[in-house]
Amino acid sequence: MTANPVLAHSVRGNWIENRHRGAICVSDAAGNILASIGEVTAEIFPRSAIKSMQALPIFATGANARYGLAGPAIALTCASHNGEPAHTELAASMLAAIDLDETALECGAHPPIDPAARKALFAQGGKPGALHNACSGKHAGMLAVARALGEDPKGYSTRQHPVQQRVRQALEDVLDHPLTEGKCGTDGCSIPTWAAPIHAFARGFARMATGEGLNAETAAAAHQIFAAATSHPFLIGGTGAFDTDAMAVFDGRLMLKFGADGIYCGALPEQGIGFALKCDDGSVPAATAMAAALLLEISSPTPEQAKVLQSRARQHQRNWAGHEIGYIEATEAARLKL
Repeated sequence: MTANPVLAHSVRGNWIENRHRGAICVSDAAGNILASIGEVTAEIFPRSAIKSMQALPIFATGANARYGLAGPAIALTCASHNGEPAHTELAASMLAAIDLDETALECGAHPPIDPAARKALFAQGGKPGALHNACSGKHAGMLAVARALGEDPKGYSTRQHPVQQRVRQALEDVLDHPLTEGKCGTDGCSIPTWAAPIHAFARGFARMATGEGLNAETAAAAHQIFAAATSHPFLIGGTGAFDTDAMAVFDGRLMLKFGADGIYCGALPEQGIGFALKCDDGSVPAATAMAAALLLEISSPTPEQAKVLQSRARQHQRNWAGHEIGYIEATEAARLKL
């Protein structure tokens, strides 16, 4: 297999230091590849980029209605949040609605990603908890599914638990692609992550955005999930997060979500298209540059939207002393045209 093309590079001073290869696919809901570069048949772990798909069982089991999980809560189930107060407080309220607390979360604990929230926590003598985990909203949603199914919440993150079986089936239905035990790993937050082709994720996001190819119930749930995420972009990431900033400025026209190790997936619902990309070396800044460059070409951005995208397509870098030392920039190859 030939190497993927260089889609971003890191420049230090006046010299390219790192070259970031990757693959990008843009698809419609029927699976027609509208634009691509690199090996888009490669099977990848999508990580957190597909949390919107993983949220579908909340609707299929009626957990959303039973436990009052409205727009903000649904948005948080799709989030890789910064651990800011708006995130942790909402996650705690979701758990309270199902008569559980932070101790039920199986995602593990880490300090808030947001520097200000982290500083405030430590200044108050606090310790990081599972609510600060970027995935606590998703896990709260999965616990709601366990409750709705009448299952023991303990072990809900394991591959064999009925909650994860529901998630796996939902993914297979949306992707129209089988997920196999031979291509399964454990994500950073302890739930299973299943590998599938890049083009399948692009098609899946187009299906989520349009409802095409999905049954009526799944299509309606997908519409509500996307509406929640795009209406509450701060909850998806938080201060400084690219998916938050981009969705905010696109005002409902863009669904976007990053995943660890250089993944982005998303959709432009009005255009009926989905997209997915993977940076081969796992660099999130490089993947962000690729995603921004792609959106500059395919989204017909307004000047305000273009300004946000351009700020991420070329990202200035500073050292600890505050000196500008270089930048990460998408290459022209990442600017796919439909």
